[in-house]
Amino acid sequence: MMMSGFFRIGVWQNFLRAWRSGFSGNLEGEGFTLGGVYVIGAGRQGVLLEHREKEFGDKVSLPSVLEAVEKIKPQAS
Repeated sequence: MMMSGFFRIGVWQNFLRAWRSGFSGNLEGEGFTLGGVYVIGAGRQGVLLEHREKEFGDKVSLPSVLEAVEKIKPQAS
């Protein structure tokens, strides 16, 4: 995202939300890498949930993570 991320209103909204809720991270690092969440099933199930940040502070929906985790089937041994 580089500088374009600095000018996005959503980034500032996410920053304020985190700041108001008491975020106390170290803020170290290069600061240009977006994150994501993957839920991967056992064996050949593959990826059950993929969430990639579209902008800094974009959070994954907890109910969707729980739903994906419930779909994981134990691998037959």
